[in-house]
Amino acid sequence: MALRHFGAAAAIALTVGLSASPALAVTEIQWWHAMTGANNDVIVKLATDFNASQSDYKVIPTYKGNYPDTMNAGIAAFRAGNAPHIMQVFEVGTATMMAATGAVKPVYKLMADAGEKFDPKIYLPAITGYYSTSKGEMLSFPFNSSSTVMWVNLDELKKANVEIPKTWPETFEAAKKLKAAGHDTCGFSGSWITWVNLEQLSAWHNVPLASKANGLDGFDTVLEFNGPLQVKHLETLVELQKTKTYDYAGRTNTGEGRFTSGECPIYLTSSAFFGNVKAQAKFNFTAVPMPYYPDVKGAPQNSIIGGASLWVMGGKSAEEYKGVAKFLTFLSDTDRQVYIHKASGYLPITKAAYAKAKEEGFYKDQPYLETPLLELTNKEPTENSRGLRLGNMVQLRDVWSEEIEQALAGKKTAKQALDAAVERGNTMLRQFEKTAVK
Repeated sequence: MALRHFGAAAAIALTVGLSASPALAVTEIQWWHAMTGANNDVIVKLATDFNASQSDYKVIPTYKGNYPDTMNAGIAAFRAGNAPHIMQVFEVGTATMMAATGAVKPVYKLMADAGEKFDPKIYLPAITGYYSTSKGEMLSFPFNSSSTVMWVNLDELKKANVEIPKTWPETFEAAKKLKAAGHDTCGFSGSWITWVNLEQLSAWHNVPLASKANGLDGFDTVLEFNGPLQVKHLETLVELQKTKTYDYAGRTNTGEGRFTSGECPIYLTSSAFFGNVKAQAKFNFTAVPMPYYPDVKGAPQNSIIGGASLWVMGGKSAEEYKGVAKFLTFLSDTDRQVYIHKASGYLPITKAAYAKAKEEGFYKDQPYLETPLLELTNKEPTENSRGLRLGNMVQLRDVWSEEIEQALAGKKTAKQALDAAVERGNTMLRQFEKTAVK
C-alpha cells in the first residue's frame, strides 16, 4: 500500500514536473552584430537588460567581425540552415537583403504576426525611409544610425592658431597649417573612404551618385559619380597626399585611432566614433558638420545615414519570432533610445527620444552629438540625397576603393580612377539586377 502510494505520489510529482518544465524553458534569440569597443558594451547591456526584464526569452549577442564580415556570415549561415534570429546589417547591405526573398522576415510583418503594437510613424523619417518600401513598410529595424561628421582636436587647432573649418578649401588650408605646426604624418584624414568622399560628398552637394534616386527607385540604376565635383575633390586629395597634408587611413574605420592618439587633428568619420573618442581622447574635441564646397550652388544639402539596422532572418518558429518582436519593442522604448544615444553617439531613432534628449538639455553640454541630426535634417531631401540602395554594395565599395587607391598612389589620374570605378561598378550592378527579385 505504501509502495502503491509512493508510486502514485512519484507519478504525480513526475507529471507536475513535466508540465512545469515548458514554463521554465527559455527561448534563445541569437543576435549577430558588428560592434566593437564602447559600442559592444552597449549591445551587451541591452541584451542583459532585456533578459532581466522577462523570463521567456534570452537574447544572446555574438560579435561576428566588421559589417561586411557579419553580413557574409549571416548569408552563409542562412544557406546552411542555421542563421541567427537577428542580424545587424550595415545600411549599404539593404538592397542585397531586400533581394534575398525568403531569407528575411520583414519587420512590419513580424510585428503584425506576433501581435506586437507597432507604429512606424513614431520613428524619425530621415532614418526609417532608408529601410522601408516605397509604401512605407518597414523591412528592417533601424538600430544604430549615424552620419559623417568632422572630428576636431580643439587643443591642436588652438596651438596652431587655426579656426574650425567650415568649407573644404578652409579644411585644406587648416591641414597645411597643422602640418607646419608639427603634424608631419597627417594634417587631416578620415575613415570609410568611399562613404565620406563619394557617397556623402555627393548627397551633401545635391549631386547624383547614381541614377534612379541613387537606386532607391529601381535596381536598374547607373553610377554617375565621375562628374566634375567628385573628380575635383579626389584630385585635391591626391595632391595633398604627396606631402601627407592629407594621409589615407584605409577603406574602413581601422584608422580611427589616428585621431584619438592625437596624430591626425582633423578626421572625418562616423558620428558613432563618439564612444571611443570619449573613452580614449586625452584632449578637448568636438564634431562639426562635413565641409562643403562654397562654389556649389545650394550646398550644403543634407547628409545621408550610415550605421546599420536589424534584419530578422527567415525560417524561425512563431515562438521565436514572438521573442524577437518583444525585443524590438523593448529597444523602441523612449528612455532606452535616449540611453543608446547618450552612450554611443548613435542617433535616437524615435521622435520622442530626440525630443526628450533636447528637453533634458543634453545638447547644451555636448552639442556635437546633435551635429549628425542637424546634417540629416539640414534641408528637405532630394533625389540625390534621400539615401542609396545599390546591390552588391560591399563589393562595389571595394572596387571604388581600389580605384581611389590607384589615384592616391599616382598610378591613375583622379578622372581615370573614377571613370574606371563607375564602369566596373555598372557591370556589377547589371549582374545584380539580373538576379534580384523585382
